[in-house]
Amino acid sequence: MLGQDITDTDAGSKKVDVSLGNAYRGLNLGSRAAAALFLYSFSGGHERGAALGEVKRCATTLENPASVVAEAVEQLKGRLFYLQSSGDRYFFSNQPNINRILLTKIENIKEKEITSLEQTLLKDCIQGGRFKVFIWEENPANIHDSEELKLMVLKKGDASVMENLVKNKGQTPRVYRNTIFFLYPMESERSGFVNMIRTKIAYDYIEQDKGLNLSEEQRKEIRKELKKIEGGLREAIRRVYRIVAMPHREGMKDIDLGIPTFGEDQKIDHEVYDKMRTDGEILERIVPLVIKEKYLSGRNYLPTEQLYQSALKTPGETRPARRGVIEDGIVEGVRKGIFGIGEMEGDRPICRYFKEDAPVAFSDHEILIAEEICRQQREREDITGGRGQPYQEPTGPAPVIGEGEKRTGTTVLPGKGKDRVTLRFTVPKGKVASIMGVMNFLQSKFGDIEIELIASEGNISEQDYEDKIREAFRQMGIEVEDG
Repeated sequence: MLGQDITDTDAGSKKVDVSLGNAYRGLNLGSRAAAALFLYSFSGGHERGAALGEVKRCATTLENPASVVAEAVEQLKGRLFYLQSSGDRYFFSNQPNINRILLTKIENIKEKEITSLEQTLLKDCIQGGRFKVFIWEENPANIHDSEELKLMVLKKGDASVMENLVKNKGQTPRVYRNTIFFLYPMESERSGFVNMIRTKIAYDYIEQDKGLNLSEEQRKEIRKELKKIEGGLREAIRRVYRIVAMPHREGMKDIDLGIPTFGEDQKIDHEVYDKMRTDGEILERIVPLVIKEKYLSGRNYLPTEQLYQSALKTPGETRPARRGVIEDGIVEGVRKGIFGIGEMEGDRPICRYFKEDAPVAFSDHEILIAEEICRQQREREDITGGRGQPYQEPTGPAPVIGEGEKRTGTTVLPGKGKDRVTLRFTVPKGKVASIMGVMNFLQSKFGDIEIELIASEGNISEQDYEDKIREAFRQMGIEVEDG
Protein backbone atom coordinates (compact mmCIF):
# COMPACT_ATOMS: atom_id res chain seq x y z
CA MET A 1 0.00 0.00 0.00
CA LEU A 2 2.70 2.55 1.06
CA GLY A 3 5.00 1.82 -1.86
CA GLN A 4 2.36 1.76 -4.60
CA ASP A 5 0.53 4.88 -3.47
CA ILE A 6 3.05 7.03 -1.52
CA THR A 7 6.73 6.07 -1.22
CA ASP A 8 7.86 4.46 -4.49
CA THR A 9 9.43 6.67 -7.15
CA ASP A 10 6.56 5.93 -9.51
CA ALA A 11 3.86 6.00 -6.81
CA GLY A 12 0.54 7.63 -7.58
CA SER A 13 1.14 10.56 -5.23
CA LYS A 14 4.47 11.33 -6.98
CA LYS A 15 2.63 11.57 -10.29
CA VAL A 16 0.21 14.02 -8.74
CA ASP A 17 3.19 16.19 -7.60
CA VAL A 18 4.23 16.54 -11.23
CA SER A 19 0.76 17.05 -12.67
CA LEU A 20 0.02 20.14 -10.53
CA GLY A 21 2.31 22.29 -12.65
CA ASN A 22 5.78 23.85 -12.40
CA ALA A 23 4.72 26.52 -9.92
CA TYR A 24 3.87 23.94 -7.25
CA ARG A 25 6.10 21.01 -8.24
CA GLY A 26 8.69 21.66 -5.54
CA LEU A 27 6.04 21.67 -2.82
CA ASN A 28 5.20 17.95 -3.31
CA LEU A 29 1.60 18.65 -2.44
CA GLY A 30 0.38 15.27 -3.73
CA SER A 31 2.84 13.29 -1.55
CA ARG A 32 2.25 15.48 1.52
CA ALA A 33 -1.55 15.23 1.20
CA ALA A 34 -1.33 11.43 0.78
CA ALA A 35 0.95 11.12 3.84
CA ALA A 36 -1.43 13.23 5.94
CA LEU A 37 -4.38 11.10 4.89
CA PHE A 38 -2.48 7.91 5.69
CA LEU A 39 -1.69 9.13 9.25
CA TYR A 40 -5.27 10.20 9.85
CA SER A 41 -6.47 6.79 8.62
CA PHE A 42 -4.64 4.88 11.38
CA SER A 43 -4.56 7.43 14.17
CA GLY A 44 -6.91 5.51 16.48
CA GLY A 45 -9.37 8.42 16.70
CA HIS A 46 -13.14 8.18 16.76
CA GLU A 47 -13.48 9.06 13.09
CA ARG A 48 -11.50 7.42 10.39
CA GLY A 49 -9.57 9.59 7.92
CA ALA A 50 -9.59 13.36 7.41
CA ALA A 51 -11.83 15.98 5.91
CA LEU A 52 -10.57 18.21 3.12
CA GLY A 53 -10.03 21.15 5.50
CA GLU A 54 -7.80 19.05 7.74
CA VAL A 55 -5.72 17.93 4.76
CA LYS A 56 -5.29 21.54 3.67
CA ARG A 57 -3.94 22.51 7.08
CA CYS A 58 -1.52 19.56 7.19
CA ALA A 59 -0.25 19.48 3.64
CA THR A 60 0.84 23.08 3.02
CA THR A 61 1.45 26.53 4.50
CA LEU A 62 -0.64 29.66 4.58
CA GLU A 63 1.38 31.10 1.70
CA ASN A 64 0.05 28.50 -0.74
CA PRO A 65 -3.52 28.58 -2.08
CA ALA A 66 -5.76 25.97 -0.51
CA SER A 67 -7.44 25.32 -3.88
CA VAL A 68 -4.30 23.58 -5.11
CA VAL A 69 -4.51 21.10 -2.23
CA ALA A 70 -8.15 20.42 -3.12
CA GLU A 71 -7.07 19.69 -6.70
CA ALA A 72 -4.31 17.40 -5.45
CA VAL A 73 -6.78 15.38 -3.32
CA GLU A 74 -9.16 15.07 -6.28
CA GLN A 75 -6.36 13.67 -8.41
CA LEU A 76 -5.30 11.31 -5.64
CA LYS A 77 -8.79 9.78 -5.66
CA GLY A 78 -8.21 8.66 -9.25
CA ARG A 79 -4.54 7.65 -8.98
CA LEU A 80 -4.18 5.85 -5.64
CA PHE A 81 -5.24 2.22 -5.34
CA TYR A 82 -6.14 2.21 -1.66
CA LEU A 83 -7.50 5.72 -1.00
CA GLN A 84 -11.21 5.65 -0.14
CA SER A 85 -13.83 8.30 0.51
CA SER A 86 -16.96 8.25 2.63
CA GLY A 87 -19.08 11.36 2.82
CA ASP A 88 -16.66 14.29 3.24
CA ARG A 89 -13.79 12.20 4.65
CA TYR A 90 -10.85 10.46 2.93
CA PHE A 91 -8.92 7.50 4.27
CA PHE A 92 -6.70 4.55 3.34
CA SER A 93 -7.80 0.94 3.70
CA ASN A 94 -6.58 -2.48 2.64
CA GLN A 95 -9.33 -2.65 -0.03
CA PRO A 96 -8.65 -1.29 -3.53
CA ASN A 97 -10.01 2.04 -4.73
CA ILE A 98 -12.68 1.43 -7.38
CA ASN A 99 -11.90 4.69 -9.18
CA ARG A 100 -8.25 3.73 -9.60
CA ILE A 101 -9.09 0.21 -10.76
CA LEU A 102 -11.59 1.68 -13.21
CA LEU A 103 -8.98 4.00 -14.73
CA THR A 104 -6.51 1.13 -15.03
CA LYS A 105 -9.09 -1.01 -16.81
CA ILE A 106 -10.04 1.86 -19.13
CA GLU A 107 -6.41 2.40 -20.14
CA ASN A 108 -6.16 -1.24 -21.25
CA ILE A 109 -9.34 -1.41 -23.35
CA LYS A 110 -8.64 -2.19 -27.03
CA GLU A 111 -10.22 -0.34 -29.94
CA LYS A 112 -11.89 -3.49 -31.28
CA GLU A 113 -13.75 -3.89 -27.97
CA ILE A 114 -15.17 -0.39 -28.33
CA THR A 115 -16.17 -1.07 -31.96
CA SER A 116 -17.86 -4.35 -31.03
CA LEU A 117 -19.94 -2.82 -28.24
CA GLU A 118 -20.94 0.15 -30.42
CA GLN A 119 -22.19 -2.21 -33.13
CA THR A 120 -24.09 -4.27 -30.56
CA LEU A 121 -25.75 -1.13 -29.20
CA LEU A 122 -26.77 -0.12 -32.72
CA LYS A 123 -28.37 -3.50 -33.39
CA ASP A 124 -30.31 -3.24 -30.12
CA CYS A 125 -31.63 0.18 -31.20
CA ILE A 126 -32.89 -1.10 -34.58
CA GLN A 127 -36.25 -2.81 -34.89
CA GLY A 128 -36.75 -3.15 -38.65
CA GLY A 129 -40.06 -3.45 -40.46
CA ARG A 130 -40.17 -0.01 -42.04
CA PHE A 131 -36.70 -0.07 -43.61
CA LYS A 132 -34.38 -2.83 -44.68
CA VAL A 133 -31.48 -1.85 -42.38
CA PHE A 134 -27.77 -2.36 -43.09
CA ILE A 135 -25.26 -1.55 -40.32
CA TRP A 136 -21.77 -0.38 -41.32
CA GLU A 137 -22.06 -1.90 -44.80
CA GLU A 138 -19.95 -0.08 -47.39
CA ASN A 139 -19.85 -2.65 -50.21
CA PRO A 140 -22.51 -1.67 -52.81
CA ALA A 141 -22.63 -5.26 -54.10
CA ASN A 142 -24.18 -6.33 -50.78
CA ILE A 143 -27.05 -3.82 -50.98
CA HIS A 144 -30.12 -5.08 -52.83
CA ASP A 145 -31.22 -3.03 -55.83
CA SER A 146 -34.90 -3.36 -55.02
CA GLU A 147 -38.06 -1.30 -54.56
CA GLU A 148 -38.03 -1.53 -50.74
CA LEU A 149 -36.81 1.43 -48.66
CA LYS A 150 -33.34 0.90 -47.19
CA LEU A 151 -31.56 2.56 -44.24
CA MET A 152 -27.75 2.47 -44.37
CA VAL A 153 -26.22 3.09 -40.93
CA LEU A 154 -22.66 4.29 -41.55
CA LYS A 155 -19.79 4.43 -39.08
CA LYS A 156 -18.99 7.95 -40.27
CA GLY A 157 -20.39 10.47 -42.73
CA ASP A 158 -18.22 9.72 -45.77
CA ALA A 159 -19.62 11.47 -48.87
CA SER A 160 -17.70 9.23 -51.30
CA VAL A 161 -19.07 6.06 -49.67
CA MET A 162 -22.64 7.39 -49.82
CA GLU A 163 -22.28 8.39 -53.47
CA ASN A 164 -20.89 4.95 -54.36
CA LEU A 165 -23.74 3.15 -52.59
CA VAL A 166 -26.38 5.28 -54.32
CA LYS A 167 -24.96 5.03 -57.83
CA ASN A 168 -23.66 1.48 -57.98
CA LYS A 169 -24.75 -2.09 -57.32
CA GLY A 170 -21.44 -3.93 -57.50
CA GLN A 171 -20.06 -3.42 -61.01
CA THR A 172 -23.38 -2.25 -62.50
CA PRO A 173 -25.27 1.04 -62.08
CA ARG A 174 -27.96 1.06 -59.40
CA VAL A 175 -31.52 1.45 -60.70
CA TYR A 176 -33.55 2.23 -57.55
CA ARG A 177 -31.39 5.12 -56.35
CA ASN A 178 -34.13 6.97 -54.53
CA THR A 179 -34.86 4.15 -52.08
CA ILE A 180 -31.70 4.59 -49.96
CA PHE A 181 -31.41 6.65 -46.77
CA PHE A 182 -28.25 7.09 -44.69
CA LEU A 183 -27.83 7.53 -40.94
CA TYR A 184 -24.41 8.53 -39.63
CA PRO A 185 -22.94 9.98 -36.39
CA MET A 186 -22.33 13.60 -35.48
CA GLU A 187 -18.58 13.66 -34.81
CA SER A 188 -18.79 16.36 -32.12
CA GLU A 189 -20.79 13.92 -29.96
CA ARG A 190 -18.54 10.90 -30.51
CA SER A 191 -15.82 11.63 -27.90
CA GLY A 192 -18.20 11.56 -24.92
CA PHE A 193 -19.96 8.49 -26.33
CA VAL A 194 -16.68 6.56 -26.65
CA ASN A 195 -15.75 7.46 -23.07
CA MET A 196 -19.06 6.04 -21.88
CA ILE A 197 -18.40 2.82 -23.81
CA ARG A 198 -14.94 2.54 -22.24
CA THR A 199 -16.41 3.02 -18.76
CA LYS A 200 -19.11 0.40 -19.42
CA ILE A 201 -16.51 -2.17 -20.56
CA ALA A 202 -14.25 -1.37 -17.58
CA TYR A 203 -17.09 -1.83 -15.07
CA ASP A 204 -17.95 -5.16 -16.72
CA TYR A 205 -14.35 -6.32 -16.23
CA ILE A 206 -14.32 -5.22 -12.58
CA GLU A 207 -17.61 -6.99 -11.85
CA GLN A 208 -16.35 -10.21 -13.45
CA ASP A 209 -12.90 -10.10 -11.76
CA LYS A 210 -13.23 -12.46 -8.78
CA GLY A 211 -9.61 -11.83 -7.77
CA LEU A 212 -10.27 -8.28 -6.58
CA ASN A 213 -10.65 -7.93 -2.85
CA LEU A 214 -13.86 -5.90 -3.01
CA SER A 215 -16.39 -5.53 -0.23
CA GLU A 216 -20.06 -6.29 -0.82
CA GLU A 217 -20.76 -2.57 -0.57
CA GLN A 218 -18.26 -1.87 -3.35
CA ARG A 219 -19.74 -4.57 -5.58
CA LYS A 220 -23.21 -3.14 -4.96
CA GLU A 221 -21.91 0.29 -6.02
CA ILE A 222 -20.43 -1.22 -9.20
CA ARG A 223 -23.77 -2.82 -10.14
CA LYS A 224 -25.49 0.49 -9.52
CA GLU A 225 -23.03 2.35 -11.75
CA LEU A 226 -23.36 -0.30 -14.47
CA LYS A 227 -27.13 0.03 -14.54
CA LYS A 228 -26.85 3.79 -14.68
CA ILE A 229 -24.35 3.83 -17.55
CA GLU A 230 -26.27 1.21 -19.54
CA GLY A 231 -29.33 3.45 -19.46
CA GLY A 232 -27.21 6.43 -20.47
CA LEU A 233 -25.73 4.56 -23.43
CA ARG A 234 -29.13 4.05 -25.05
CA GLU A 235 -29.68 7.79 -25.08
CA ALA A 236 -26.04 8.51 -25.99
CA ILE A 237 -26.07 6.38 -29.14
CA ARG A 238 -29.18 8.19 -30.38
CA ARG A 239 -27.52 11.52 -29.56
CA VAL A 240 -24.55 10.48 -31.73
CA TYR A 241 -26.33 8.78 -34.65
CA ARG A 242 -28.59 11.65 -35.63
CA ILE A 243 -27.70 12.87 -39.16
CA VAL A 244 -29.89 11.52 -41.95
CA ALA A 245 -28.82 11.90 -45.58
CA MET A 246 -30.77 11.00 -48.72
CA PRO A 247 -30.34 11.34 -52.49
CA HIS A 248 -31.43 14.69 -53.86
CA ARG A 249 -31.54 16.34 -57.25
CA GLU A 250 -28.29 18.16 -56.53
CA GLY A 251 -26.32 15.54 -54.58
CA MET A 252 -27.26 14.65 -51.01
CA LYS A 253 -29.68 16.28 -48.59
CA ASP A 254 -28.94 16.19 -44.84
CA ILE A 255 -31.42 16.37 -41.95
CA ASP A 256 -30.52 16.53 -38.24
CA LEU A 257 -32.83 14.46 -36.03
CA GLY A 258 -31.87 16.70 -33.11
CA ILE A 259 -31.42 15.85 -29.45
CA PRO A 260 -33.53 12.88 -28.29
CA THR A 261 -36.60 13.57 -26.19
CA PHE A 262 -36.02 12.65 -22.55
CA GLY A 263 -37.72 9.41 -21.55
CA GLU A 264 -38.69 8.44 -25.11
CA ASP A 265 -37.79 4.85 -25.95
CA GLN A 266 -38.32 4.73 -29.72
CA LYS A 267 -36.12 2.66 -32.02
CA ILE A 268 -33.75 4.74 -34.15
CA ASP A 269 -34.95 3.39 -37.52
CA HIS A 270 -38.58 4.08 -36.58
CA GLU A 271 -37.65 7.62 -35.55
CA VAL A 272 -35.91 8.15 -38.90
CA TYR A 273 -38.99 6.84 -40.73
CA ASP A 274 -41.36 9.11 -38.77
CA LYS A 275 -39.13 12.12 -39.42
CA MET A 276 -39.00 11.38 -43.16
CA ARG A 277 -42.76 10.92 -43.23
CA THR A 278 -43.33 14.20 -41.34
CA ASP A 279 -40.98 16.06 -43.71
CA GLY A 280 -42.78 14.67 -46.76
CA GLU A 281 -39.87 12.54 -47.97
CA ILE A 282 -41.90 9.32 -47.52
CA LEU A 283 -45.61 9.07 -48.33
CA GLU A 284 -48.03 6.66 -46.67
CA ARG A 285 -50.93 8.15 -48.64
CA ILE A 286 -51.13 10.14 -51.84
CA VAL A 287 -54.10 12.31 -52.75
CA PRO A 288 -55.44 11.68 -56.28
CA LEU A 289 -55.35 15.39 -57.07
CA VAL A 290 -51.59 15.35 -56.40
CA ILE A 291 -51.19 12.51 -58.91
CA LYS A 292 -53.16 14.52 -61.46
CA GLU A 293 -51.28 17.78 -60.95
CA LYS A 294 -47.83 16.22 -60.69
CA TYR A 295 -47.97 13.49 -63.31
CA LEU A 296 -50.85 14.25 -65.71
CA SER A 297 -50.51 18.02 -65.96
CA GLY A 298 -50.04 18.78 -69.65
CA ARG A 299 -50.39 15.10 -70.59
CA ASN A 300 -53.23 13.01 -71.98
CA TYR A 301 -51.99 9.76 -70.45
CA LEU A 302 -49.13 8.21 -68.50
CA PRO A 303 -48.13 4.54 -67.91
CA THR A 304 -48.92 3.56 -64.31
CA GLU A 305 -45.66 1.61 -64.02
CA GLN A 306 -43.69 4.70 -65.10
CA LEU A 307 -45.43 6.78 -62.41
CA TYR A 308 -44.49 4.30 -59.68
CA GLN A 309 -40.98 3.58 -60.90
CA SER A 310 -40.04 7.25 -61.33
CA ALA A 311 -40.63 7.83 -57.60
CA LEU A 312 -38.12 5.07 -56.78
CA LYS A 313 -35.52 5.78 -59.44
CA THR A 314 -35.35 9.59 -59.57
CA PRO A 315 -33.27 11.13 -56.72
CA GLY A 316 -35.23 13.74 -54.80
CA GLU A 317 -38.70 12.47 -55.72
CA THR A 318 -41.15 11.80 -52.89
CA ARG A 319 -41.01 8.07 -52.12
CA PRO A 320 -44.10 5.89 -51.50
CA ALA A 321 -43.75 3.75 -48.41
CA ARG A 322 -44.93 0.78 -50.49
CA ARG A 323 -46.48 0.04 -53.88
CA GLY A 324 -49.97 0.05 -52.35
CA VAL A 325 -49.71 3.80 -51.64
CA ILE A 326 -49.69 4.63 -55.36
CA GLU A 327 -52.26 1.91 -56.09
CA ASP A 328 -54.71 3.28 -53.48
CA GLY A 329 -54.27 6.82 -54.83
CA ILE A 330 -55.01 5.68 -58.38
CA VAL A 331 -58.06 3.63 -57.35
CA GLU A 332 -59.48 6.58 -55.39
CA GLY A 333 -58.79 8.98 -58.27
CA VAL A 334 -60.53 6.72 -60.81
CA ARG A 335 -63.51 6.24 -58.48
CA LYS A 336 -63.89 10.02 -58.06
CA GLY A 337 -63.45 10.73 -61.76
CA ILE A 338 -60.27 12.78 -61.33
CA PHE A 339 -58.70 10.62 -64.05
CA GLY A 340 -59.32 7.24 -65.62
CA ILE A 341 -57.38 4.06 -66.19
CA GLY A 342 -57.08 2.01 -69.33
CA GLU A 343 -54.60 0.84 -71.92
CA MET A 344 -53.03 1.71 -75.24
CA GLU A 345 -54.42 0.31 -78.44
CA GLY A 346 -51.98 1.25 -81.11
CA ASP A 347 -51.22 4.91 -80.49
CA ARG A 348 -54.58 5.67 -78.92
CA PRO A 349 -55.50 5.60 -75.20
CA ILE A 350 -58.63 3.62 -74.38
CA CYS A 351 -60.34 4.37 -71.06
CA ARG A 352 -61.55 1.18 -69.37
CA TYR A 353 -62.48 2.47 -65.91
CA PHE A 354 -63.82 5.89 -64.96
CA LYS A 355 -65.89 6.85 -61.91
CA GLU A 356 -65.90 3.22 -60.72
CA ASP A 357 -63.69 0.79 -58.82
CA ALA A 358 -60.74 -0.29 -60.93
CA PRO A 359 -58.01 -2.92 -60.60
CA VAL A 360 -54.44 -1.59 -60.86
CA ALA A 361 -51.83 -3.98 -62.23
CA PHE A 362 -48.90 -1.65 -63.10
CA SER A 363 -48.57 -3.67 -66.32
CA ASP A 364 -46.70 -2.58 -69.45
CA HIS A 365 -49.78 -1.30 -71.30
CA GLU A 366 -51.77 0.06 -68.36
CA ILE A 367 -52.08 3.85 -68.36
CA LEU A 368 -53.61 6.73 -66.44
CA ILE A 369 -55.79 8.82 -68.73
CA ALA A 370 -56.75 12.47 -68.37
CA GLU A 371 -60.27 13.17 -67.13
CA GLU A 372 -61.40 14.97 -70.31
CA ILE A 373 -60.48 12.07 -72.58
CA CYS A 374 -62.29 9.58 -70.33
CA ARG A 375 -65.38 11.79 -70.23
CA GLN A 376 -65.48 12.12 -74.03
CA GLN A 377 -65.09 8.36 -74.49
CA ARG A 378 -67.83 7.60 -71.98
CA GLU A 379 -70.18 10.01 -73.75
CA ARG A 380 -69.55 8.08 -76.97
CA GLU A 381 -70.15 4.80 -75.12
CA ASP A 382 -73.55 6.05 -74.04
CA ILE A 383 -74.41 6.46 -77.70
CA THR A 384 -72.70 3.41 -79.24
CA GLY A 385 -73.09 1.02 -76.30
CA GLY A 386 -69.39 0.13 -76.57
CA ARG A 387 -66.54 0.63 -74.16
CA GLY A 388 -63.69 2.92 -75.28
CA GLN A 389 -64.79 2.87 -78.96
CA PRO A 390 -64.64 5.86 -81.28
CA TYR A 391 -67.96 7.55 -81.92
CA GLN A 392 -69.67 6.74 -85.26
CA GLU A 393 -72.84 8.33 -86.61
CA PRO A 394 -75.71 5.79 -86.79
CA THR A 395 -76.97 5.06 -90.34
CA GLY A 396 -80.54 4.36 -89.28
CA PRO A 397 -82.83 4.08 -86.29
CA ALA A 398 -81.46 1.79 -83.65
CA PRO A 399 -83.68 -1.21 -82.90
CA VAL A 400 -85.10 -1.44 -79.45
CA ILE A 401 -83.95 -4.38 -77.35
CA GLY A 402 -86.54 -5.58 -74.93
CA GLU A 403 -85.95 -7.34 -71.62
CA GLY A 404 -84.99 -10.99 -72.05
CA GLU A 405 -83.94 -10.51 -75.67
CA LYS A 406 -80.57 -10.65 -77.41
CA ARG A 407 -79.20 -9.19 -80.63
CA THR A 408 -77.61 -11.14 -83.50
CA GLY A 409 -76.43 -8.73 -86.16
CA THR A 410 -79.40 -6.44 -86.72
CA THR A 411 -82.09 -8.98 -85.81
CA VAL A 412 -83.58 -9.07 -82.36
CA LEU A 413 -84.17 -12.64 -81.18
CA PRO A 414 -85.90 -13.77 -78.00
CA GLY A 415 -83.59 -15.32 -75.42
CA LYS A 416 -83.93 -16.95 -72.03
CA GLY A 417 -80.41 -15.91 -70.88
CA LYS A 418 -77.56 -18.12 -69.59
CA ASP A 419 -77.46 -19.75 -66.19
CA ARG A 420 -73.91 -21.00 -66.76
CA VAL A 421 -70.98 -19.45 -68.65
CA THR A 422 -67.91 -21.47 -69.62
CA LEU A 423 -65.02 -19.63 -71.30
CA ARG A 424 -61.59 -20.80 -72.37
CA PHE A 425 -59.16 -18.33 -73.91
CA THR A 426 -55.52 -17.33 -74.14
CA VAL A 427 -54.64 -14.01 -72.48
CA PRO A 428 -52.53 -11.71 -74.71
CA LYS A 429 -49.66 -9.92 -73.02
CA GLY A 430 -50.73 -6.67 -71.39
CA LYS A 431 -54.43 -7.59 -71.31
CA VAL A 432 -54.68 -9.00 -67.78
CA ALA A 433 -56.00 -5.71 -66.36
CA SER A 434 -58.69 -5.54 -69.05
CA ILE A 435 -59.96 -9.03 -68.21
CA MET A 436 -60.49 -8.01 -64.58
CA GLY A 437 -63.41 -5.83 -65.65
CA VAL A 438 -65.13 -8.82 -67.23
CA MET A 439 -64.47 -10.88 -64.10
CA ASN A 440 -66.05 -8.18 -61.89
CA PHE A 441 -69.13 -8.12 -64.15
CA LEU A 442 -69.47 -11.91 -64.09
CA GLN A 443 -69.20 -11.94 -60.29
CA SER A 444 -72.07 -9.47 -60.10
CA LYS A 445 -74.24 -11.92 -62.12
CA PHE A 446 -73.17 -15.30 -60.71
CA GLY A 447 -72.68 -16.47 -57.15
CA ASP A 448 -69.85 -18.90 -57.92
CA ILE A 449 -66.92 -18.37 -60.27
CA GLU A 450 -64.25 -21.01 -60.69
CA ILE A 451 -61.09 -20.20 -62.63
CA GLU A 452 -58.59 -22.63 -64.12
CA LEU A 453 -55.29 -20.90 -64.83
CA ILE A 454 -52.74 -22.56 -67.13
CA ALA A 455 -49.44 -20.76 -67.67
CA SER A 456 -46.98 -22.12 -70.26
CA GLU A 457 -44.16 -21.10 -72.61
CA GLY A 458 -41.98 -19.94 -69.72
CA ASN A 459 -40.40 -20.99 -66.45
CA ILE A 460 -40.66 -20.10 -62.75
CA SER A 461 -38.49 -21.34 -59.91
CA GLU A 462 -39.97 -23.40 -57.07
CA GLN A 463 -38.99 -20.62 -54.64
CA ASP A 464 -40.80 -17.90 -56.65
CA TYR A 465 -43.83 -20.15 -57.09
CA GLU A 466 -44.08 -20.71 -53.33
CA ASP A 467 -43.18 -17.15 -52.21
CA LYS A 468 -44.97 -15.09 -54.85
CA ILE A 469 -47.80 -17.22 -56.23
CA ARG A 470 -48.93 -19.53 -53.45
CA GLU A 471 -48.30 -16.90 -50.75
CA ALA A 472 -50.30 -14.25 -52.66
CA PHE A 473 -53.33 -16.57 -52.81
CA ARG A 474 -52.91 -17.46 -49.12
CA GLN A 475 -52.99 -13.78 -48.18
CA MET A 476 -56.19 -13.34 -50.22
CA GLY A 477 -57.76 -16.34 -48.46
CA ILE A 478 -58.12 -18.34 -51.69
CA GLU A 479 -57.61 -22.09 -51.70
CA VAL A 480 -55.64 -23.27 -54.73
CA GLU A 481 -55.41 -26.80 -56.12
CA ASP A 482 -52.10 -27.56 -57.83
CA GLY A 483 -52.47 -29.06 -61.30
